[in-house]
Amino acid sequence: MIENFLAGTATLFGDPFTIGIFVFGVLGGMLFGAIPGVSMLTLAAILLPFTADLSPAQGVMLFAVIYCTGTYGGAITAILFNIPGAPENAPTAFDGYPMTQKGMAGKAVGAAVLCSAIGGVASALVMMSATEPLAKWAIMNIGPPEIFALVFFGLAVASSVGGRTIWKGWLSVLLGLLIATIGQDPVGGINRFNFGYSDLAAGIAFVPAILGFFAVSEIFIQAEKNVSGKYTAPKFNVDFPSFFELWAHKIAVVRSIFVGFFCGILPGIGATLAAFMGYGEAVRWSKDKSEFGTGKLEGVISSETANNAATGAAMIPLLALGLPGGALTAMMVAVFQMHDLEPGPLVFYNSPDLIWVVFAAMFYANLSILFVGLIETKTILYLLKIPFQFLAPMILMLASIGAYISRGLVLDVIVMFLAGIIGFLLRRSGYSIPGIVLGLILGKIGEQNFAQGMQMVHYDLGTYFSRPICTILIIAGVLTLGVMQQIIRAFGRVEGSMQYIFKSWPTIIELASVYKRLREFESKINSSKTFEEKI
Repeated sequence: MIENFLAGTATLFGDPFTIGIFVFGVLGGMLFGAIPGVSMLTLAAILLPFTADLSPAQGVMLFAVIYCTGTYGGAITAILFNIPGAPENAPTAFDGYPMTQKGMAGKAVGAAVLCSAIGGVASALVMMSATEPLAKWAIMNIGPPEIFALVFFGLAVASSVGGRTIWKGWLSVLLGLLIATIGQDPVGGINRFNFGYSDLAAGIAFVPAILGFFAVSEIFIQAEKNVSGKYTAPKFNVDFPSFFELWAHKIAVVRSIFVGFFCGILPGIGATLAAFMGYGEAVRWSKDKSEFGTGKLEGVISSETANNAATGAAMIPLLALGLPGGALTAMMVAVFQMHDLEPGPLVFYNSPDLIWVVFAAMFYANLSILFVGLIETKTILYLLKIPFQFLAPMILMLASIGAYISRGLVLDVIVMFLAGIIGFLLRRSGYSIPGIVLGLILGKIGEQNFAQGMQMVHYDLGTYFSRPICTILIIAGVLTLGVMQQIIRAFGRVEGSMQYIFKSWPTIIELASVYKRLREFESKINSSKTFEEKI
């Protein structure tokens, strides 16, 4: 493996033109990833026709680099302005933006840079050594029932994140699932809940909804504070987290790497679910879940490690079996086909040089996140010095452009502002915006895979849930639901009451003794009164 990696490195950096393509992919992915609504997919779509003039290795390498750096790029605006550059950066905003409000933007961005690099590099190393065996195992053992179970588990985790009460967490996820039902039925193709708008046949787009729920609602909240005189500008701070602060979360980093890699290897799942799952697992294993959503460093670390760890894993089914795991890897298939190549097992025999150039490029692209990201952070944090009355219109304009450019529909801009108003009202009432977003994103994925799974087992629920991995994930989801949390809380209150009783037992005995003596004294008084009345 080492010899092949060195050969790929030599090919990558042995030609000035190839180096230029690599640098362009790194900078372009970061830039487009940080622009809300535009994302790395827009850049990839623009560049797709031009890859015909490149060699196959250069074309595929360019898209792989954009995939790595673009996944990180959206974390910057998510942390600074509560505007996720892409759906996979949405969980980063849950704690990243509250950290910015607390004057810890430097620590949040620094953690995002370092953990993105760690997650990406780890994923690239595993990708190099385990592409073929892992891909074969996933394809043989993971099908629509398992993907549905994984979605169910993610939704169960989401119900406990961000809501003021567990009931509001459930209702938030339910609202997201209801929004996801707008558009065509994934099975029968029947239009539903489109309110007479043909543009809604494809459903509510993710980008406008996310921009509305996060960016626009945040502008409304800050504007309300500004009018009432409660607004305070975020503190400017470029202090990165210390080594000891990051080392304290080493378990979260390792856990998120495994979560991200597992989600990335599944076709159709990718970095979005990986980010939510990484964040959800951090919440589930935390001793104090209430700290998440208020500016906890572990939340940023978990989501950014997981979504970048999914990038290398997403290449495994593509290169080993020819199965794209998402939109950008699907574009890579087009790059292969433009050069009369087909991704799959034969690529390792027919074009090994191409494979190892791509592997080396992804490894060095993730390393470049660490160095280029740190330089970028030191400059981009100065945006926090812009006054709110100038910053708010800029954010709204940027969000509106991002919402419109995703599909070129004015309806998406309207959806964004409606989502902003709804998000503003729900946030004031203590509902969970992360739960709504996760329900929206995973709703269609879960519905489609559930229907496909039921068709596979001929609509036999017993057979459906008899699959081992599916059963384990369903049970884990049920245990993660708020019902179990309510039971645990109830037992905790009982335990607290019992401890209070035990600690106060001597006082209780003394009070009981006093009460007994008072009753005896009262009875003697009553008996004496009765005796006097008889006399």
